[in-house]
Amino acid sequence: MVFNRSLLAKAALGPAAGAVLMAFMASGAIPAYQMYSVALAAIYTIVVLSVGLLAGWSGIWSVGHPAFFAIGAYFAAYGSGHGWSLETVVLGAVVTGTVLGAFLGYAGARFSMLYIALLTLAFTMVTLELVNRWSSVTGGDQGVAVLQLRSSPGLGTLAGGSTESQYLAVGAAAVVLALAVPAAASGLRMRLVAAKSHPLAARTIGIAPEAQSALAFAVSAAFTTFAGVLLGLITGFVSPDPFSLNLGIALIAACVLGGVGTIIGAVAGGAYLTWNPSLSSAVGLPQPVVQGLVLVGVLLFLPGGVVPFLSAPLRSVLRRMWRRPAPTPAKPAPAADLAPRQPATATAAAGEAAVVLRLEHVSVAYGGLKALEDASVSLRQDEVLAVIGPNGAGKTTLLNAVSGLTGNGRVSGTVDFAGGSLLKARATARRRLGIGRTFQHAEVFSELTVAENVLCTRRWITARDRADVARLLDSVGLADVADRRPGELPFGLQKRLDLARAMAEEPKLLVLDEPFGGLDAGERALLAQQIRRLHAQGTAVLVIDHVLDDLFSVAHRVLAFDFGRTIGEGTPDTVLDNPEVRSSYLGTVGGRAELPERVGERSVLRLSGVGHTYGGVVALRDVDLDVREGVVLGIAGANGAGKSTLAGILHGSLKPARGSRETGGTVRTSLAPEGRALFKTLSLRENLEVAAYAAGITGAPLRERLAETTEWLPPRLRDRMSVPAAGLSGGEQQMLAIARALIVKPDVLIVDEPALGLAPALVDEVYDRLVRLAHDGLTVVLLEQLLSRAMSVCHEVAVLHEGSVAAQGRPGDPSFAALAEAAYFSGARETAATTARL
Repeated sequence: MVFNRSLLAKAALGPAAGAVLMAFMASGAIPAYQMYSVALAAIYTIVVLSVGLLAGWSGIWSVGHPAFFAIGAYFAAYGSGHGWSLETVVLGAVVTGTVLGAFLGYAGARFSMLYIALLTLAFTMVTLELVNRWSSVTGGDQGVAVLQLRSSPGLGTLAGGSTESQYLAVGAAAVVLALAVPAAASGLRMRLVAAKSHPLAARTIGIAPEAQSALAFAVSAAFTTFAGVLLGLITGFVSPDPFSLNLGIALIAACVLGGVGTIIGAVAGGAYLTWNPSLSSAVGLPQPVVQGLVLVGVLLFLPGGVVPFLSAPLRSVLRRMWRRPAPTPAKPAPAADLAPRQPATATAAAGEAAVVLRLEHVSVAYGGLKALEDASVSLRQDEVLAVIGPNGAGKTTLLNAVSGLTGNGRVSGTVDFAGGSLLKARATARRRLGIGRTFQHAEVFSELTVAENVLCTRRWITARDRADVARLLDSVGLADVADRRPGELPFGLQKRLDLARAMAEEPKLLVLDEPFGGLDAGERALLAQQIRRLHAQGTAVLVIDHVLDDLFSVAHRVLAFDFGRTIGEGTPDTVLDNPEVRSSYLGTVGGRAELPERVGERSVLRLSGVGHTYGGVVALRDVDLDVREGVVLGIAGANGAGKSTLAGILHGSLKPARGSRETGGTVRTSLAPEGRALFKTLSLRENLEVAAYAAGITGAPLRERLAETTEWLPPRLRDRMSVPAAGLSGGEQQMLAIARALIVKPDVLIVDEPALGLAPALVDEVYDRLVRLAHDGLTVVLLEQLLSRAMSVCHEVAVLHEGSVAAQGRPGDPSFAALAEAAYFSGARETAATTARL
């Protein structure tokens, strides 16, 4: 933690306010009958701060803090009756609260927010039951007096209910507020927020979410038990009544009222808890009613809390005054810098550099599914290794096996890194060993600033760490946005932030998951340059991506995967010459299906200049597409090309960001989405009925449609209409998904990846039934990853590459096959532009 003048000034505000308040108390400016309320507000401030920061920083809402509050108060009562010193009472209460809080935090980290709330609720109920039954210590329902506590260092004796105790409460609250200020700027807060925001990404930078939850809960419980000791001192009497579940609800209400996770908001919440009884008396309503009305009002009109609402205008003015201008888009590097590198074998003799990563016979299984099978990979310190393969090939599973993020998967084989075994090392430990990891969708910590996203990789933050992070952000072009939140940045800058976080602490191995995806040409060029720079600095790189041109420009060696196993290896110039590698992308089909020859010329769907983005990620660019009546149109493209987005726009369920979608009259479209999206707990018949109800089909028409659609299904499904959809095989589920789309009698059927995850025999059956629909006159749009399959079952094929139609034509045209293949891999738009438009 770095203390600067601004931080020290903010931290001093609490003690200064406490000193002023105690001076008013001593001068008599605050009446004696109000001094108790002031002290109680100070104690409630500590408790609300503990609950609010736990929720704001760790995402844990606790209903168990009344129990910790009670533990501290009863420690004061018991200690005063047995001659304990003030320091002994405080230490005993704090240690007890810390241990119990750590246990609850660690146990609750494995569950959802609801289960954590139930766990803390149960803890409060058990504690209150013990208080009532352990009458020899607690006095039971009758309560117990707090007599006096002497201070061991000779600071005097505090009697229960004395004025000195009230001064102590105000001073203690001032000190706690002062401690909270540097804590808010510390690595502790950053790591807690990171673990809350994205537990999986947090593990890759050495943060264990369970440990962070335990730590946060332990600290929060410790301060609450300390506040309980103070409560016992100012009241002079402890009974179970103040620690009921109503207090737990009131604490949460106070946190929301003041502003969750804010320090000043805790002061407002403490004051609200103290004077709520007076407010209730003034309006003549019971306290729970007033509390409920206040909470509902805040949630409806001030959801961020009173303090953030009041301070927002000031922060906005200051931000406008001090915010730096947005960085200008970086220009692509010179052409010489972006030229493909020579394969490693051309620049260094084989075996010259040490092998930094070695996987031998590694398999990863999830139940009966083998996501990775007998994979053997080696990576030298002097190379960039690219891993390619179609969707579902096992690429990400390979990266997860290296990163330790396989979840419940069973991992077997050998994984060695830098001479040591990785297989039994936790994901958090792998970061310390020197492995950095990025994610496909730039999994950044949204509640932290850009600089904090990188700083949270450090456990203790020093001035040198901040300087190192500043230099790192400057090297990736993020220096001008270091104080902004990731949500304020375009996707390309978020990708750079993900890379910068992985580069922090100079890892020996950098694992990149689709780093080029979603970037424009200039951003991809800059990223390629950064990867080369990292390699030149001695970092080994393992990278997967579907953007082959840019991937091959940085790779020395390429490894191809399919169905979880290695199918080929070579240099970027030669790996696609391998027939098995090419067929894994393009597919192999024996012959063309017998499609109906007569198709209409009427356009039923037309897209003009359609573009679409998701949070700055470009999914489609200037797509022109014409779907004619009776045509089976294939949309082929690699994973990430934009097929599913195009399917949603054709269907009409997704509105394009740019361009237009026009229909030739009244056209009913129906979509069988990728992944089927069936209601697994409903029967086959119920899945069909739900789709019909959604389209307004009921009564006799529904029964007629059910009979027609059921007849389209194979006999083995017609006989099992009452079976839950979860009991079907993958191919059977796909046919049910298509049948569900057919029940509305669409004019255009859109099927997204109908063969995904199916065995070859089932793929043939699904496509035979789709071709049969075409013979019945239905217009069909097939979105398919394998180009050869689209070429075999479609009248026309459009090839998508990075969101653009790179080629379009008829599979029967001899010249189109080569154009389509080139467009599939590299988006040969210039060549494709000469393709005959239909």
